[in-house]
Amino acid sequence: MINIKIDSRKVKEGDIFVAIPGTTVDGHDYVKKAYEAGAVKAIVEHKVDCDIEQEVVEDTNKWLTNYIADTYAKEANEMNIIGVTGTNGKTTTAYLTYQILNKLGSKTGYIGTIGFYLPDEDFIELPNTTPNILDLYELILTAKEKGCKNVMMEVSSHALHQERVKGLTYKVAAFTNLTQDHLDYHVTMDNYLDAKKLILKQLDGPMIVNMDDQYGERWLDYNNVKTLGKKGTNYKIVSYNDTEHGTHIDFEVDGKEYEVDTNLRSTFNVYNYLTALSLINSLGYEVEDIIKVTKDVYPPKGRCEQIKVKDGEAVIDYAHTPDAVEKIINAFTENKKGRVITIVGCGGDRDPKKRPIMGRIAAENSDYVIYTSDNPRTEDPQLIMNDILAGVQTDNYEVELDRRKAIAKALDMIQKDDVVLILGKGHEDYQIIGHEKIHLDDAEEVKRYIDSH
Repeated sequence: MINIKIDSRKVKEGDIFVAIPGTTVDGHDYVKKAYEAGAVKAIVEHKVDCDIEQEVVEDTNKWLTNYIADTYAKEANEMNIIGVTGTNGKTTTAYLTYQILNKLGSKTGYIGTIGFYLPDEDFIELPNTTPNILDLYELILTAKEKGCKNVMMEVSSHALHQERVKGLTYKVAAFTNLTQDHLDYHVTMDNYLDAKKLILKQLDGPMIVNMDDQYGERWLDYNNVKTLGKKGTNYKIVSYNDTEHGTHIDFEVDGKEYEVDTNLRSTFNVYNYLTALSLINSLGYEVEDIIKVTKDVYPPKGRCEQIKVKDGEAVIDYAHTPDAVEKIINAFTENKKGRVITIVGCGGDRDPKKRPIMGRIAAENSDYVIYTSDNPRTEDPQLIMNDILAGVQTDNYEVELDRRKAIAKALDMIQKDDVVLILGKGHEDYQIIGHEKIHLDDAEEVKRYIDSH
């Protein structure tokens, strides 16, 4: 595989070690360890005290990016690389696409927020939605080695802006939506959109655009756009309604009418499913064949994951932006029979501007809210909470900073037909407090509660 390493613990005999200076750790401090592990050369920004052969470059991260793209892009691009970008919906869209292609007999890998998936193999957790360029190429080439014809990727704005996907050519890509998030990094929504649109420079095929999103029209300058949504022309949503286990969707593809029953609840999953269908259809698969396998396709863990509790239910979802929180609460209030009780918080060391907005949205749209901690990271949880509560103008809430206790409190409140929405962490099985990861899985907490009552 790739004989370059940036982590001295992964070095094998004959590897080249690249010393990347990070915010908390400097790779130059680990050159000696890499040498002892068998590295034959180090790429550095300044000489270090070690007998290893050293090549001094101005920027080791840039050297790594260019080397990987120049050396391995041709092999990676022999596969169909499919990209999805947007604030919300990337994971579900990508995971549905991954499942459907495999059900159609076209072996596919998935790289994204919930990990690295290959059919019939254990998944591997990943630290980012889109990993660093070295790990990303290794995963793509692993998928190729295992016989995959396609790789379905979530493509984050950070990854595009930081050139973590340099050299890759996308056969088809999709834009889901753009709502407030990551402004601690991008500063403005225009910058955020511009980072997303960098994918167009690496696209050799159609761009599927959700025209019902307020930023949809700003993608139309690309020369090969297919539009989706109620305002879409290529993939048009005609109508949809809830069924006992999912959603019935009536839609048109280039004017031809179709209908399908999915195992996914709520409006936003209508868009996620249709985006997956449009990506696969754009690769040359017939709509009828995609519809046939839809009955065997399910949402990923922690994405609108429903668990029966007493005479109601708990729903685990990753919603952690104002738009996503509003959409999932509204999805369950539209046809509610009981109350909607929401548990929500905001992550530390991340965009603080969205906190009061999320606080307000949760209180205004839910019957009751328990505000709690998400991943506080290095921030004081109470100060994060103060930011959240600054936007709340109602009194239908309480605060419980301990997430486990907050979940138990909400489940205690369940009466007939009530829904408890546990938002923000989804598939994550940990909570980051300070620099430490503590085991905490929302779905596990719900199941533990059921077992003890």
